[in-house]
Amino acid sequence: MSLDKIWLSSPHMGGTERNYVTEAFDTNWVAPLGPNVTGFEKDLEAYQGENTHVAALSSGTAAIHLALIQAGVGPGDEVICQSFTFCGTTNPVQYLGATPILVDSEEQTWNMCPVALKEAVADRIAKGKKPKAILAVHLYGMPYRVEEIHAFAKANQIPVIEDSAEALGSTYKGQKCGTFGDYGILSFNGNKIITTSGGGAMVCPTKEVKDTTIFLATQARDEAPHYQHSQVGYNYRLSNISAGIGRGQMQVLDKHIALRRGMHHFYQELFNGIAGVRVHAAHDPAVFSNHWLSAIVVDPSLTGGISREDIRLALDKQHIESRPLWKPMHLQPLCKDFPYYGGKVAETLFENGLCLPSGSNLTEEDRGRIAVVVRGVFGL
Repeated sequence: MSLDKIWLSSPHMGGTERNYVTEAFDTNWVAPLGPNVTGFEKDLEAYQGENTHVAALSSGTAAIHLALIQAGVGPGDEVICQSFTFCGTTNPVQYLGATPILVDSEEQTWNMCPVALKEAVADRIAKGKKPKAILAVHLYGMPYRVEEIHAFAKANQIPVIEDSAEALGSTYKGQKCGTFGDYGILSFNGNKIITTSGGGAMVCPTKEVKDTTIFLATQARDEAPHYQHSQVGYNYRLSNISAGIGRGQMQVLDKHIALRRGMHHFYQELFNGIAGVRVHAAHDPAVFSNHWLSAIVVDPSLTGGISREDIRLALDKQHIESRPLWKPMHLQPLCKDFPYYGGKVAETLFENGLCLPSGSNLTEEDRGRIAVVVRGVFGL
C-alpha cells in the first residue's frame, strides 16, 4: 500500500470559503471586481491595523511591480534586493529595466544584513548611482531587522518595499509585518498561510496610494465613458471568485498561524539534543513569527557526516516533501552578473538548510511519520 504524500505546505480550507464563492456565482459577480474583493480588502485592513489601506491583486509579484513603479523605478535605475529570496522578489525589478543590487543575509533572521546594506548603498552612491528603493524580505515568516533597516533607509531617503509575502500575521513589537515600509506586499499563493488559490495584495500607507495601485492594476483606464488610456496599465486585479476564498480564509488565519507555530515547536522538540542541527527560531522577544515554513540548518561536521541531503532524501523515500532553502539570487543564472555585497551567509544557508513540512493541516499521524524518518537518519 502506497503512503499518502505529506506536502511541504498545502492549502487548508476553513469551511466557509465555498459560501462566498457560491454567492458570487449566484449573483453573477465573477469578474475582477465585486463585493468579495471589497470585503476581502476590508478584512485585511482590519487585520493589519489602523490606517492601513489594502489593494487586492493577482499576486505578490504584481504588488512588488506596482510598488516599484510608484517608487519611481525605471530603466537604468538600481534597487537594493535581498539575495536570499524567491525570484518573485527580484523579477519585477527587471520588468522595469532596472538592476537588482543583491545583498547578503545575516545569520540570526536570515534576512537582509544591515551591514551589507550600508556597504552596498555607500558603494552605489560613490559610483554615482543612488538606489531608488530597498526591497527587504521577511523570509519564511521571520521579520527582518526592522529598526536598523528602516532607520538607515529614512536617513538616506530611500523608500522601502516590504516583501511580507511569507509573513502575514508575523509581528515586530506588536506591529504587523507589511505595515513598516512605504509599500507592503502580501501573497495568497496556494502554499501560503492563507490562500486565494493565486493572489496577493499591496498594503498602502494612504488611500491615495491604494487608489493609484488599483488604477494601475485595472489597465490604467482614465475617467471617460469610453476606454481611454494615458499611461501603461496592467491586468493585476484579484477576481471576485478568488477574493471569496480569501474572505473565508481570513476567518481561520489566526488558527492557521497557531497550527504552523505548533509545527515549529514539534521540530524544536524533535531535533532537541541532536548535535549539528539547528531549528530556525527568533532571537529577539520582540519578534513573533508565523513560522510559515519551519526550517533547519545541518552542520555535517557535527552530525557525523549526516547532511541536509541525507535528511531530504530519506523523507522523500517515505513520500514526505521537504525542500532546500532558497537558492540565493546572486547564484542564479538569471542574476549572476549583477553586483553583490556581503559574505557567504546566504550561500551557506542554501548549502545546509532544509524546509520541512509545515502545513496547518498536518495530523498527528503525519508528525509521527516525519519523526520516524528523522530518528532513523540519526540512528535514534
